[in-house]
Amino acid sequence: MADPRIEVTFVGPIATITVSRPEKLNAFDLDMLKELSAACDAVEANGEIRVAILTGAGKAFSAGGDINAWAAMTPNEFGHAWVRFGHRVFERLATLRVPLIAALNGHALGGGLELAAAADIRIAETQIKLGLPETGLGMVPGWSGTQRLVRRFGAQVVRRMALGGEIFSANEGQALGLVDHVVETGAAVAAAQAYAERIAKRGPAAVEVAKLMIASANGEDNGTAIEALGSILVAKTADLKEGVSAFAEKREPVFKGEW
Repeated sequence: MADPRIEVTFVGPIATITVSRPEKLNAFDLDMLKELSAACDAVEANGEIRVAILTGAGKAFSAGGDINAWAAMTPNEFGHAWVRFGHRVFERLATLRVPLIAALNGHALGGGLELAAAADIRIAETQIKLGLPETGLGMVPGWSGTQRLVRRFGAQVVRRMALGGEIFSANEGQALGLVDHVVETGAAVAAAQAYAERIAKRGPAAVEVAKLMIASANGEDNGTAIEALGSILVAKTADLKEGVSAFAEKREPVFKGEW
């Protein structure tokens, strides 16, 4: 990868994406967002991968966006180059073809919580904090904090974080549905690895389709889910093979409606 602050490793059927900027609590700048998008491409391109883990280096999962990266931007730059671009990158992460597990080894605040919310499963260490402190800075969540988080966790818990500035512990987060499992300090990555191995033993095609179906039922990216499912189905038909052969042979296809 071009930017070493986003690390991607492949071990067997499991990919691990690590945000590695511990001196800044793994806060993102534009180059890191671009590299995270490239990391998603790398995971998608590896046909051996059945599940991915997302975590942070050092004591933090992610502090979200680096204020120094956007503070001097014009409103137009901030809205487009920062918020809209970051939103697209996080959407890319959320729609990976394989399940994504977030190993929350440290605090996940603001954009860090939005990053964690892009995962299918969240495993948090007992000492971490979760919240959306943006309104305390006079801004609003911009990487799907008021959208994906509402769909996945419910509007009221997001109101408490975004409007009231409430910060939750890992155990409180589990009770509210923000995290799925709580483990001891230092154990998140190992727990995520064990859960990833559990997923990797299941039928990969069934898991991929189930992820798409669940996302569609939850109102997430319905268009992509429907088109992906339809394309997968049609790609297995004899009619498609006939159509491709006819095109290559410059003749009219003879479709039989065979699945």
